[in-house]
Formats: sequence, structure tokens, C-alpha cells
Amino acid sequence: MSQRPSHGPTPGPIEALLLLSFGGPEGPEQVMPFLENVTRGRGIPAERLAAVAEHYLHFGGVSPINGINRDLIAAIEAEVACRGIEMPVYFGNRNWEPYVEDTVSRMRDNGIRRAAVFSTSAWGGYSGCAQYQEDIKRARASAGPRAPELTKLRQYFDHPLLVEMFADAIRAAAAELPQSVRDDARLVFTAHSIPLRAASRCGPDLYERQVRCTAALVAGAAGYREYDQVWQSRSGPPQVPWLEPDVGDHLATLAAAGTEAVIVCPVGFVADHIEVVWDLDNELAQQAAEAGIAYARASTPNAQPRFARMIVDLVDELSSGLPAVRAGHPGAVPGYGCTVNGQLCTPACSG
Repeated sequence: MSQRPSHGPTPGPIEALLLLSFGGPEGPEQVMPFLENVTRGRGIPAERLAAVAEHYLHFGGVSPINGINRDLIAAIEAEVACRGIEMPVYFGNRNWEPYVEDTVSRMRDNGIRRAAVFSTSAWGGYSGCAQYQEDIKRARASAGPRAPELTKLRQYFDHPLLVEMFADAIRAAAAELPQSVRDDARLVFTAHSIPLRAASRCGPDLYERQVRCTAALVAGAAGYREYDQVWQSRSGPPQVPWLEPDVGDHLATLAAAGTEAVIVCPVGFVADHIEVVWDLDNELAQQAAEAGIAYARASTPNAQPRFARMIVDLVDELSSGLPAVRAGHPGAVPGYGCTVNGQLCTPACSG
């Protein structure tokens, strides 16, 4: 365990918890407006949006993420009740209802003065941390002078319970494979790719290093000495370099080498949202079947009681100033990003 840095959040009473997430459509008519929200200002061609819309429409226009988050909130409320704590849990999204601005205004009206914020990303970097800080800052500005103080909980990519959940998921996925190929199955970790220019936005390769750290911790906990780290779900012009190799390209390489079975662990995702169930459960699973590879996909934490326990433990860390509970790091300790009341990450921060 390591101590919280001296410049980090100030310990003190936490009156509420805000679960802050990405958001997703909950009906076919919401798909294109949602995607327009996500990509506003990025110049994404209409044909690309239409192609992504088909992924959602394949599932009736409903993203799994909002339902998973509501189940997670119920699990958090159950954990809080078990501990005898009074702490209401609020739900806000960046890109769809319930919008975080509306939620923070409701918290203000309910008299909440100080709340912790749990984001559904375990990572540092811009998309994983700093953009959620921007959401917090924007929501507080929208709520006005009486907006509650909002403190984002620390990055949790190395929390022992997160590692444990993924390790157990890998074991469960392995058990789905035919006995004859199970022991030789190749373990492949995947996370969302990002443009290389964005990879150093909050410190050199912070996101990539943290993902690789989690993969190493999970592989060790699951009993695997060898594994691969790849990336998925890239978008944008092909001439813009992103983190590679792509999971589909890597599967083709494994097939060419004679690999008979693969376990894919989406270690970069904390929920089975659309890019997991489409990219991995549909496209990659089909590619594996066509290549004659036995395929199993490990689950993400979703709304497990252990995930809820981890979240409430993180709130306890914040409120009491307890040392941060972290799994042992293989090699150098990755950096962290700052987490205080809407202040954005900086390369020098180690929050």
C-alpha cells in the first residue's frame, strides 16, 4: 500500500456519491442524437455515424451501459446499507440522460454540499480521467454558486478487487473452452485504442502504461505467465496513428501461427457496453469461428457486489484519508492523475 500524496484531496465527510458515466441510447430514436452528442465538434463523417448506429440498432437501439449502471447503483446502495452508512447515490452521464448537469443541480437542490464522484473508467489520460474532470467542472458551473463540492475518486486500475474480478472472469471464460484446447489457450487482453497524439496528453503514455500494468497484475492473479496486450475500437481516418496492434489483426496473426483457442479479456472496460458486446461478442467471435479458433470472452465487473464494495472502499479512502489500497506493481509504478474538484490532470500530478 502507498500513502496518498500530500497535495491530494482533503479528507472529510462525504454526503453523497455521484456515479458519472458515458451514457448511451435507450431506444432506436435516440441512437443518432446520442452519437451526435458524442462526436460534436470532431468532424466525424455522417457515413461513419451511420455505421456505428447500426451497432446499436443491432441491439434494438439500446446500449447496455445505462442498465448496467443502474444495477451497479443498486449494488452500491445495498453495500452502503450493509455498512450502516447514509449516503445517497446519484447517476449522471456525459452524453445522454440523465445528464450530469441536471444531476448536480438536483444534488444542489437536495442540500448536498460535498460528494465523491466515481467515474466508470479506471484509467488516467484524457478520455479516462481528465474529460471526466471537465464534466465535473461543467456541471458545477451549470449548478451555480451553491453547487456541491465534487471530488473525483482516484484512478483504480490497480485496485486488488478489480484485479480479482478480472482474474476470476478469465478462469470462468477458460472453463467454457473445450477441454482439449483449454490448457493451451492464448490469453489476450484488450482495451480501447486511442490516437498516439492523445496518448501523451496527460503525461507520457500514462494510459497505455496503466493498461499494461493491470494486464500484468490480472494475468499473474489468474495464473498466466504469457499473454498479449492489444487494442480495439479505433475510429477516425486511417492515416492517423492509434495504439496497435488491433485485436482483429492480432487474432489473424494467432490463427496463422496455428493457435487453437483464445481467451479475450477486455481489461480496459469496466462494463459490457456496446464496444464489448459488438466488437468482441459479434465481430471478433465471428472472426474466430471462421478461423477455426475456440473463443471465450471474459466478463467485465459490470454490477458485481465486489465492484460496489470497491467503490465504497474508495469513498472511505477519500473521507478518512486512509492509505490507498493497491495491488503490487510489476516493474515501475505508473503515474496517477489529480482528482480534486474539477482540476485537470497534469503530467506532474500523482493523485
